[in-house]
Amino acid sequence: MSYRGHVREGVIVLEEGATLPDGVKVRIDLDEGPEDDSTCEETPTLYDRLAPIIGKAKGLPPDLARNHDHYLHGRPKK
Repeated sequence: MSYRGHVREGVIVLEEGATLPDGVKVRIDLDEGPEDDSTCEETPTLYDRLAPIIGKAKGLPPDLARNHDHYLHGRPKK
């Protein structure tokens, strides 16, 4: 079970409607979500990471995308 909340004056305040009984043990994980835009700008996209190898394969069958199971596993062509 997880709850969301924030810290106010050093005290964790849970989202509205969330109540926990006294004495229950909790674990706190910091949520560095969408509010932290600095990491989004620095993280390269999948395209950026794969750009050096995109289009490098030569001599592949023209129907490879449609029939990859045939070429990889020997299944009948579509």
